[in-house]
Amino acid sequence: MYFCTMITNNDIAIQTAKFLLQIKAIKLNNANPFTWASGRKSPIYCDNRITLSYPEIRTFLRQQFVSIVNDIFSEVDVIAGVATGAIAQGVLVAQDLGKPFVYVRPEEKKHGLHNRIEGEIKEGQSVVVIEDLVSTGKSSLQAVEALREKGCLVKGMAAIFTYGLDVAEKTFSDAQVELTTITDYDTLITTAITEHYINDKDIDSLRLWRLNPEKWSEERM
Repeated sequence: MYFCTMITNNDIAIQTAKFLLQIKAIKLNNANPFTWASGRKSPIYCDNRITLSYPEIRTFLRQQFVSIVNDIFSEVDVIAGVATGAIAQGVLVAQDLGKPFVYVRPEEKKHGLHNRIEGEIKEGQSVVVIEDLVSTGKSSLQAVEALREKGCLVKGMAAIFTYGLDVAEKTFSDAQVELTTITDYDTLITTAITEHYINDKDIDSLRLWRLNPEKWSEERM
């Protein structure tokens, strides 16, 4: 089993959830669900780009990513970010570690050099991929596939947040990619309750969405 949402320190996971809620990087709204790019309805929306505007939080997340790379993935040649949400965080991590950085586009550019991977990377190099969040895992693993096609050894992926969906677990397991996140959906919901961001009325709906996002969405179309 390669899929692993590894939270090495529960206090860090809780603090991260608090930060994300405080700055509204994660928004919760059962009454007026958000529409994802896929068209699905959801009571939760995550935009971790907002963390970049807060130096304290940006630094905190960088430190957690660096710890993950050092403690879990050990020696690595290159840090890669998934475009566009994880480019800035990936650069910060690479800078701290003194490692080269590349980022991976969703698809090749339609002009110029037609690059999919921006930056210099060589066959045989080991890579840790930085991601801002994981939902179904599809776009995240497309970046892994692009790196593997270049002959790189992808040691794993580190992300700020995962929704913890079953489809992502299967996708990462099938792709044989180890995923480590700083916080996750269950921690977020627990923190949102204890910090009074949501009321008892919303809890059941949020948990039902987590169990069956497709059904939850269809009922609100």
